[in-house]
Amino acid sequence: MVSRRTAVFFALSSLFFGGTFVAAKAGLAYFPPLLFVALRFDIAAVVMLAYVGLTSSRSELLPRTRGDVGAILATGVLAIGLTNALLFVGQQYVTSAVASIVYSLNPIMTPVFAAFLLSDERLSPRGGAGMGLGLLGVGLVVSPDPANLLGGAVGKGILFVGAIAAALGAVLIRRADSDLPSTVRVAWGLPFAAALSHLLAWSSGESAAAITWSTEAILALGYVSIFAGVIAYIAYFGLIDTAGAIRANLIFYVVPVVSTLGGWALLGETIDALAIAGFLTIFAGFAVLGSASIDVRSLLPSALTDGILPDAITDASLPDDESGVREEPRGYRSD
Repeated sequence: MVSRRTAVFFALSSLFFGGTFVAAKAGLAYFPPLLFVALRFDIAAVVMLAYVGLTSSRSELLPRTRGDVGAILATGVLAIGLTNALLFVGQQYVTSAVASIVYSLNPIMTPVFAAFLLSDERLSPRGGAGMGLGLLGVGLVVSPDPANLLGGAVGKGILFVGAIAAALGAVLIRRADSDLPSTVRVAWGLPFAAALSHLLAWSSGESAAAITWSTEAILALGYVSIFAGVIAYIAYFGLIDTAGAIRANLIFYVVPVVSTLGGWALLGETIDALAIAGFLTIFAGFAVLGSASIDVRSLLPSALTDGILPDAITDASLPDDESGVREEPRGYRSD
């Protein structure tokens, strides 16, 4: 069974990362992209460092091994810093819908890196089928205009590199085998992400004079800093520790769904029948991936399952090589 902690981490990271595309697109009207990212991480680093300072013991705060340092660098430079710098730059050229599709390739690329860099995470054929269904569902939910998909090649290329950086960062965090709690690792990583973003902003000639301060700008910056920054990162990197890199990056299937619903609720965008079909397809993909670890019968009334659902679908005790992701337990800490 999926633990309650893992489910909460998954829900929070999916929800707040899903809102990132909307808030980033709104904020780009007021901020240069790289400076926007840099300010986001400045705020998030201060809040996160204060949080771990109050909630962690002194012994937990200090990196002690090479693995700790490697995990911090993978978190700050790749999984947070470079990924978000490329996301914000790429969104200048494409719509949020197209950006979310490109980023939804993350779960497809993560098993590729895991296959080469991790000995305990492998994707089985059934896992590949489940991920394929999820990706198809993402496309149906967003239902992009083909003309938009063919345009904006520069933006899609930048976003694709960002998705690669996120997938590689997640796998390298897992490979580092750090003993640091995930919250402490993120707190150490955020200053590296901020420094990288400021360096990129300076090298590209961006200036604070180009910022247009307004209520909308402050709200966008606050959201990406606190909700899509501190809270989402605590949840996401805790999810990597508890569920593994491959399962953790399945959130990027849900992110476009959240973005679509957010656009409907906040921006008056409509949801058509194709999007609903996409939701159902994504759920089917998750069912394929998770049927080995989640007892479907336990989630439904017995009257609906007795004699209806075959044991092959609902059995929660399938061997490891029948599950969507082959993974051996590892003793990671996430608090």
